[in-house]
Amino acid sequence: MSLGLHEIVENTRGKNLFFSTDIDQNIQDADVIFISVNTPTKDYGSGAGQAADLRFVESCARRIAEAGGGDKVVVEKSTVPVRTAQMVNEVLKGANNGFNYQVVSNPEFLAEGTAMVDLESPDRVLIGGEKTDTGNAAVKKVASIYANWVEDDRIITTNLWSSELSKLTANAFLAQRISSINAISALCEETEADVDEVAKAIGMDTRIGPKFLKSSIGFGGSCFQKDILNLTYLCRHFGLPEVAGYWQQVISMNEYQKERFVQRMLDAMHNTISGKQIAILGFAFKKDTNDARESPAISICKRLLEEKGSLKIYDPQVSKESILSCLDISDESVLARLTFSESAEQACSSAHAIAILTEWDEFKELDYKKILDTMYRPAHIFDGRNLLVLEKLRELGYRAFGIGKA
Repeated sequence: MSLGLHEIVENTRGKNLFFSTDIDQNIQDADVIFISVNTPTKDYGSGAGQAADLRFVESCARRIAEAGGGDKVVVEKSTVPVRTAQMVNEVLKGANNGFNYQVVSNPEFLAEGTAMVDLESPDRVLIGGEKTDTGNAAVKKVASIYANWVEDDRIITTNLWSSELSKLTANAFLAQRISSINAISALCEETEADVDEVAKAIGMDTRIGPKFLKSSIGFGGSCFQKDILNLTYLCRHFGLPEVAGYWQQVISMNEYQKERFVQRMLDAMHNTISGKQIAILGFAFKKDTNDARESPAISICKRLLEEKGSLKIYDPQVSKESILSCLDISDESVLARLTFSESAEQACSSAHAIAILTEWDEFKELDYKKILDTMYRPAHIFDGRNLLVLEKLRELGYRAFGIGKA
């Protein structure tokens, strides 16, 4: 069984893992330097709302150049737009300090909740560099690090630009699959097809495969939307508006799915939730993480509050402070309709409806018969993750709704 991050740090700290605040000295001593900083979407100036903000990457490059200390291999680990290595190279060479630098792209493909497993047994390790003797040597040096535990056939080497673009493309394709099955879920609800059955049927086609075909309220997290926005910005920058429009539609469908979920709640509850209590089960963008960045729950909760609903929120890992920060509500009258619960049962008590927004395993094990006795009738459940068996809930007395199910 793979160890978690805490255990790995405990086992290796002081042996081959060291922490320091002496940045310049460690830059000087290093042969290989990984740039692993945040690259958020720009919220200012040219490209605001779409382009990646590369100021932290550039700042790292300048610090490396200023510190000196000999020839270095500088590795882009952050998710960056294609051609970023050119900027890093120009900054490093512009220092004119007499040292030689090789920039290598080595994007990470780790998923939150399974990061250490993904690192220990990756699908692939991607390393891109210049197609020169010194560039090939730099790629080989980085590859030798991974060769200590990764099989050779899983280490892929490419040119710089292919490596940079592959990360954005991978996230775009994964998000595209989610938006695609979510688009079909809308049709399933109108035609009495079952989206889970459709997903299983098409997923058994080896050309398609079963992964990322789970219909839901939409994708979230810090990567998918940011990277697709970056991809669309790049396409427009390079004069490819049709390609940009294609990828923009993945995000548009994701937004549509969240609004569709809210509208279904309204339709089922006589087109008003004003004065009604809604239990919100889950706020993280996916289970087994406390990360609520770009979570679908944010948009859904804001819309429910706009409709004058009162929300009782429970998430086993996301803190009250984090939720309030995500919702960014300043109106005191709106905040008065927002409460936080210590358990799912507490959130559901005296509620008119339950909305499941994160696929936490514990929500599958709740005693919904007992919960029903604490709710107002008619009691509604809106399962935004298709965790529960709707027929069983209906037998108990709920008005139950899923995604892509009649």
